[in-house]
Amino acid sequence: MTVSAEFTARAMAHRPELLAHCYRMLGSIHDAEDLVQETMLRAWRAADRFDPERAALRTWLYRIATNACLTALEQRGRRALPVDLGGPAETMQTRPVRRPELPWLEPIPDALLGNSADDPATVVAARSGIRLAFVAALQYLPARQRAVLILRDVLAWSAAEVADLLETSPAAVNSALQRARTQLDKAAPMIDQMSESLSPAERAVIDRYVSAFGNSDMDGLSKLLLDDVILEMPPALLWFAGRTQVLEFFTGKANRGSDTWRAIPTAANTQPAVAYYLRDENGVHQAHSIHVLGTTGAAIERITVFLGPDLFPLFGLPLTH
Repeated sequence: MTVSAEFTARAMAHRPELLAHCYRMLGSIHDAEDLVQETMLRAWRAADRFDPERAALRTWLYRIATNACLTALEQRGRRALPVDLGGPAETMQTRPVRRPELPWLEPIPDALLGNSADDPATVVAARSGIRLAFVAALQYLPARQRAVLILRDVLAWSAAEVADLLETSPAAVNSALQRARTQLDKAAPMIDQMSESLSPAERAVIDRYVSAFGNSDMDGLSKLLLDDVILEMPPALLWFAGRTQVLEFFTGKANRGSDTWRAIPTAANTQPAVAYYLRDENGVHQAHSIHVLGTTGAAIERITVFLGPDLFPLFGLPLTH
Protein backbone atom coordinates (compact mmCIF):
# COMPACT_ATOMS: atom_id res chain seq x y z
CA MET A 1 0.00 0.00 0.00
CA THR A 2 1.26 3.45 -0.90
CA VAL A 3 0.24 6.31 1.39
CA SER A 4 0.35 9.68 -0.28
CA ALA A 5 2.55 12.43 1.07
CA GLU A 6 -0.54 14.65 1.18
CA PHE A 7 -2.39 12.22 3.47
CA THR A 8 0.62 11.93 5.76
CA ALA A 9 1.03 15.71 5.94
CA ARG A 10 -2.68 16.25 6.68
CA ALA A 11 -2.62 13.61 9.41
CA MET A 12 0.55 14.97 10.98
CA ALA A 13 -0.97 18.46 11.12
CA HIS A 14 -3.32 17.13 13.81
CA ARG A 15 -0.51 15.67 15.90
CA PRO A 16 -0.34 18.44 18.57
CA GLU A 17 -4.03 18.18 19.42
CA LEU A 18 -3.96 14.38 19.33
CA LEU A 19 -1.01 14.46 21.71
CA ALA A 20 -2.97 16.74 24.06
CA HIS A 21 -6.00 14.45 23.79
CA CYS A 22 -3.99 11.34 24.67
CA TYR A 23 -2.25 13.23 27.47
CA ARG A 24 -5.59 14.25 29.02
CA MET A 25 -6.73 10.64 28.83
CA LEU A 26 -3.54 9.07 30.21
CA GLY A 27 -1.94 11.76 32.39
CA SER A 28 1.52 10.91 31.04
CA ILE A 29 3.41 12.64 28.28
CA HIS A 30 5.51 9.52 27.69
CA ASP A 31 2.40 7.33 27.33
CA ALA A 32 0.72 9.99 25.20
CA GLU A 33 3.69 10.09 22.81
CA ASP A 34 3.49 6.30 22.45
CA LEU A 35 -0.26 6.35 21.81
CA VAL A 36 -0.02 9.14 19.22
CA GLN A 37 2.69 7.16 17.46
CA GLU A 38 0.38 4.13 17.50
CA THR A 39 -2.50 6.28 16.22
CA MET A 40 -0.44 7.50 13.28
CA LEU A 41 0.72 3.97 12.51
CA ARG A 42 -2.86 2.66 12.56
CA ALA A 43 -3.99 5.54 10.36
CA TRP A 44 -1.16 4.90 7.90
CA ARG A 45 -2.04 1.20 7.70
CA ALA A 46 -5.74 1.93 7.20
CA ALA A 47 -5.34 4.93 4.89
CA ASP A 48 -6.80 3.07 1.92
CA ARG A 49 -10.00 2.47 3.92
CA PHE A 50 -10.46 6.09 4.99
CA ASP A 51 -13.61 7.53 3.40
CA PRO A 52 -13.74 11.36 3.56
CA GLU A 53 -17.43 11.26 2.65
CA ARG A 54 -18.23 9.39 5.88
CA ALA A 55 -16.02 11.34 8.31
CA ALA A 56 -13.51 14.17 8.36
CA LEU A 57 -9.89 13.12 8.75
CA ARG A 58 -9.70 14.84 12.15
CA THR A 59 -12.72 12.92 13.44
CA TRP A 60 -11.34 9.65 12.08
CA LEU A 61 -7.99 10.24 13.81
CA TYR A 62 -9.70 11.08 17.10
CA ARG A 63 -11.63 7.81 16.85
CA ILE A 64 -8.39 5.86 16.45
CA ALA A 65 -6.64 7.79 19.24
CA THR A 66 -9.55 7.51 21.69
CA ASN A 67 -9.93 3.77 21.15
CA ALA A 68 -6.17 3.31 21.56
CA CYS A 69 -6.31 5.21 24.86
CA LEU A 70 -9.30 3.22 26.11
CA THR A 71 -7.48 -0.02 25.36
CA ALA A 72 -4.34 1.21 27.09
CA LEU A 73 -6.30 2.26 30.17
CA GLU A 74 -7.63 -1.26 30.61
CA GLN A 75 -4.16 -2.28 31.80
CA ARG A 76 -3.19 0.90 33.66
CA GLY A 77 -4.28 2.54 36.87
CA ARG A 78 -4.96 6.23 37.23
CA ARG A 79 -2.03 8.58 37.53
CA ALA A 80 -1.86 10.69 40.66
CA LEU A 81 -0.06 13.48 42.44
CA PRO A 82 1.12 13.24 46.08
CA VAL A 83 -1.93 15.18 47.34
CA ASP A 84 -4.14 12.37 45.99
CA LEU A 85 -2.45 9.67 48.06
CA GLY A 86 -2.42 10.95 51.62
CA GLY A 87 -2.37 13.94 53.94
CA PRO A 88 0.30 16.67 54.12
CA ALA A 89 3.52 16.17 56.04
CA GLU A 90 3.31 17.06 59.71
CA THR A 91 7.06 17.16 60.26
CA MET A 92 9.89 18.47 58.09
CA GLN A 93 11.99 15.97 56.14
CA THR A 94 15.14 16.97 54.30
CA ARG A 95 15.15 13.95 51.99
CA PRO A 96 11.72 12.93 50.74
CA VAL A 97 11.53 9.22 49.95
CA ARG A 98 10.95 8.69 46.25
CA ARG A 99 8.48 6.13 44.93
CA PRO A 100 9.23 5.95 41.19
CA GLU A 101 7.32 2.68 40.85
CA LEU A 102 3.99 4.48 41.39
CA PRO A 103 2.10 5.79 38.31
CA TRP A 104 2.66 9.54 38.70
CA LEU A 105 1.00 12.29 36.72
CA GLU A 106 3.44 14.04 34.39
CA PRO A 107 3.55 17.56 32.94
CA ILE A 108 3.37 18.32 29.23
CA PRO A 109 5.72 20.92 27.69
CA ASP A 110 3.91 23.84 26.06
CA ALA A 111 6.30 23.56 23.12
CA LEU A 112 4.57 20.30 22.13
CA LEU A 113 1.10 21.88 22.03
CA GLY A 114 1.54 23.83 18.81
CA ASN A 115 2.40 27.45 18.14
CA SER A 116 1.21 30.46 16.18
CA ALA A 117 2.47 28.92 12.94
CA ASP A 118 0.02 26.04 13.28
CA ASP A 119 -3.66 26.08 12.39
CA PRO A 120 -5.43 28.18 15.08
CA ALA A 121 -8.09 25.51 15.63
CA THR A 122 -5.38 22.91 16.24
CA VAL A 123 -3.66 25.17 18.76
CA VAL A 124 -6.93 25.83 20.61
CA ALA A 125 -7.76 22.11 20.74
CA ALA A 126 -4.28 21.30 22.02
CA ARG A 127 -4.18 23.96 24.73
CA SER A 128 -7.74 23.77 26.06
CA GLY A 129 -8.32 21.95 29.33
CA ILE A 130 -4.65 21.11 29.80
CA ARG A 131 -3.94 22.68 33.21
CA LEU A 132 -2.31 20.30 35.63
CA ALA A 133 -5.08 20.39 38.26
CA PHE A 134 -7.72 19.64 35.62
CA VAL A 135 -5.77 16.73 34.12
CA ALA A 136 -5.23 15.38 37.65
CA ALA A 137 -8.99 15.60 38.29
CA LEU A 138 -9.72 13.75 35.05
CA GLN A 139 -7.80 10.76 36.38
CA TYR A 140 -10.60 10.13 38.91
CA LEU A 141 -13.06 9.37 36.11
CA PRO A 142 -13.62 5.93 34.56
CA ALA A 143 -12.01 5.74 31.13
CA ARG A 144 -15.15 6.11 28.99
CA GLN A 145 -16.53 8.92 31.17
CA ARG A 146 -13.16 10.61 30.83
CA ALA A 147 -13.34 10.34 27.04
CA VAL A 148 -16.92 11.68 26.96
CA LEU A 149 -16.13 14.68 29.15
CA ILE A 150 -13.01 15.58 27.16
CA LEU A 151 -14.77 15.31 23.82
CA ARG A 152 -17.91 17.15 24.95
CA ASP A 153 -16.66 19.82 27.38
CA VAL A 154 -13.08 20.43 26.25
CA LEU A 155 -13.34 19.88 22.49
CA ALA A 156 -17.01 20.92 22.24
CA TRP A 157 -18.15 17.93 20.19
CA SER A 158 -21.88 17.27 20.00
CA ALA A 159 -23.47 14.32 21.77
CA ALA A 160 -24.20 12.76 18.39
CA GLU A 161 -20.56 13.07 17.30
CA VAL A 162 -19.30 11.52 20.52
CA ALA A 163 -21.89 8.75 20.31
CA ASP A 164 -20.75 7.92 16.79
CA LEU A 165 -17.09 7.84 17.86
CA LEU A 166 -17.76 5.61 20.88
CA GLU A 167 -20.38 3.53 19.05
CA THR A 168 -23.14 4.25 21.55
CA SER A 169 -26.26 6.45 21.74
CA PRO A 170 -26.48 10.21 22.36
CA ALA A 171 -28.59 9.45 25.45
CA ALA A 172 -25.81 7.24 26.84
CA VAL A 173 -23.29 9.99 26.10
CA ASN A 174 -25.36 12.60 27.93
CA SER A 175 -25.81 10.28 30.90
CA ALA A 176 -22.07 9.58 31.08
CA LEU A 177 -21.33 13.29 30.76
CA GLN A 178 -23.61 14.16 33.68
CA ARG A 179 -21.96 11.54 35.88
CA ALA A 180 -18.51 12.75 34.85
CA ARG A 181 -19.33 16.39 35.62
CA THR A 182 -20.70 15.43 39.03
CA GLN A 183 -17.56 13.49 39.88
CA LEU A 184 -15.28 16.21 38.52
CA ASP A 185 -16.99 18.89 40.61
CA LYS A 186 -15.77 17.01 43.68
CA ALA A 187 -12.16 17.04 42.49
CA ALA A 188 -11.96 20.37 40.62
CA PRO A 189 -14.27 23.38 40.91
CA MET A 190 -14.41 24.05 37.18
CA ILE A 191 -12.94 23.04 33.88
CA ASP A 192 -9.70 24.93 33.45
CA GLN A 193 -9.65 26.42 30.02
CA MET A 194 -6.72 27.33 27.82
CA SER A 195 -4.40 30.29 27.85
CA GLU A 196 -2.59 30.54 24.55
CA SER A 197 0.50 32.03 26.14
CA LEU A 198 1.69 33.06 29.56
CA SER A 199 0.28 36.38 30.71
CA PRO A 200 2.61 39.23 31.74
CA ALA A 201 1.65 38.54 35.38
CA GLU A 202 2.63 34.87 35.02
CA ARG A 203 5.94 35.78 33.39
CA ALA A 204 6.63 38.18 36.25
CA VAL A 205 5.90 35.37 38.72
CA ILE A 206 8.57 33.21 37.05
CA ASP A 207 11.14 36.01 37.28
CA ARG A 208 10.37 36.68 40.94
CA TYR A 209 10.37 32.97 41.81
CA VAL A 210 13.74 32.36 40.10
CA SER A 211 15.22 35.44 41.75
CA ALA A 212 13.96 34.57 45.23
CA PHE A 213 15.03 30.94 45.06
CA GLY A 214 18.41 31.70 43.51
CA ASN A 215 19.20 34.43 46.04
CA SER A 216 17.89 32.44 49.02
CA ASP A 217 15.43 35.31 49.51
CA MET A 218 12.79 33.64 51.67
CA ASP A 219 11.11 36.98 52.39
CA GLY A 220 10.71 37.59 48.68
CA LEU A 221 9.44 34.04 48.16
CA SER A 222 7.00 34.46 51.05
CA LYS A 223 5.41 37.44 49.32
CA LEU A 224 4.78 35.28 46.26
CA LEU A 225 2.99 32.47 48.08
CA LEU A 226 -0.64 32.28 49.12
CA ASP A 227 -1.35 31.35 52.74
CA ASP A 228 -2.63 27.91 51.73
CA VAL A 229 -0.01 27.18 49.06
CA ILE A 230 0.72 23.51 48.33
CA LEU A 231 4.15 22.05 47.53
CA GLU A 232 4.40 18.51 46.15
CA MET A 233 7.31 16.63 44.63
CA PRO A 234 6.48 13.51 42.61
CA PRO A 235 7.81 10.82 42.71
CA ALA A 236 8.07 11.59 46.45
CA LEU A 237 4.91 10.94 48.46
CA LEU A 238 5.74 13.82 50.78
CA TRP A 239 3.90 17.12 50.34
CA PHE A 240 3.44 20.31 52.32
CA ALA A 241 0.49 22.62 52.88
CA GLY A 242 0.74 26.26 53.93
CA ARG A 243 3.24 29.07 53.47
CA THR A 244 5.14 28.37 56.72
CA GLN A 245 5.79 24.72 55.92
CA VAL A 246 6.75 25.42 52.30
CA LEU A 247 9.17 28.18 53.28
CA GLU A 248 10.75 26.00 55.95
CA PHE A 249 11.35 23.24 53.42
CA PHE A 250 12.73 25.61 50.77
CA THR A 251 15.01 27.35 53.27
CA GLY A 252 17.11 24.21 53.59
CA LYS A 253 17.25 23.76 49.82
CA ALA A 254 17.95 27.32 48.68
CA ASN A 255 20.59 28.27 51.27
CA ARG A 256 23.43 26.22 49.80
CA GLY A 257 25.75 28.95 48.59
CA SER A 258 26.08 30.90 45.36
CA ASP A 259 25.74 29.14 42.02
CA THR A 260 24.35 26.00 43.65
CA TRP A 261 21.24 26.20 41.49
CA ARG A 262 20.78 27.32 37.90
CA ALA A 263 17.39 27.92 36.36
CA ILE A 264 15.87 27.97 32.89
CA PRO A 265 12.33 29.43 32.62
CA THR A 266 9.94 27.30 30.58
CA ALA A 267 6.20 26.50 30.43
CA ALA A 268 4.14 23.36 31.01
CA ASN A 269 0.39 22.71 30.85
CA THR A 270 -0.01 26.38 29.79
CA GLN A 271 1.41 27.31 33.22
CA PRO A 272 4.67 29.03 34.18
CA ALA A 273 7.47 26.57 34.95
CA VAL A 274 11.17 26.58 35.83
CA ALA A 275 13.76 23.89 35.10
CA TYR A 276 16.38 23.66 37.84
CA TYR A 277 19.94 22.32 37.73
CA LEU A 278 21.85 21.41 40.90
CA ARG A 279 25.66 21.64 41.08
CA ASP A 280 27.31 18.31 41.87
CA GLU A 281 30.61 17.60 43.65
CA ASN A 282 32.48 18.09 40.37
CA GLY A 283 31.02 21.55 39.83
CA VAL A 284 28.70 20.40 37.01
CA HIS A 285 25.09 21.54 37.15
CA GLN A 286 22.96 18.43 36.59
CA ALA A 287 19.27 18.37 35.65
CA HIS A 288 17.36 18.17 38.93
CA SER A 289 13.67 19.08 38.66
CA ILE A 290 10.98 21.00 36.82
CA HIS A 291 8.80 23.27 38.96
CA VAL A 292 5.31 23.85 37.53
CA LEU A 293 3.64 26.84 39.16
CA GLY A 294 -0.08 27.19 39.71
CA THR A 295 -0.90 30.87 39.96
CA THR A 296 -3.78 33.12 40.94
CA GLY A 297 -3.04 36.54 39.54
CA ALA A 298 0.46 37.40 40.72
CA ALA A 299 0.50 34.84 43.56
CA ILE A 300 1.47 31.17 43.66
CA GLU A 301 -1.11 28.70 44.97
CA ARG A 302 0.62 25.45 44.03
CA ILE A 303 4.15 24.31 43.26
CA THR A 304 4.51 20.88 41.68
CA VAL A 305 8.16 19.87 41.56
CA PHE A 306 8.76 16.98 39.17
CA LEU A 307 11.99 15.45 40.43
CA GLY A 308 14.54 13.81 38.16
CA PRO A 309 16.04 14.39 34.70
CA ASP A 310 13.69 12.19 32.65
CA LEU A 311 11.44 15.05 31.53
CA PHE A 312 14.21 17.44 30.49
CA PRO A 313 14.67 16.07 26.92
CA LEU A 314 10.91 16.43 26.28
CA PHE A 315 11.22 20.10 27.21
CA GLY A 316 14.13 20.46 24.79
CA LEU A 317 16.46 21.07 27.71
CA PRO A 318 20.02 19.74 28.20
CA LEU A 319 20.86 17.39 31.06
CA THR A 320 23.68 19.67 32.20
CA HIS A 321 23.91 23.45 32.36
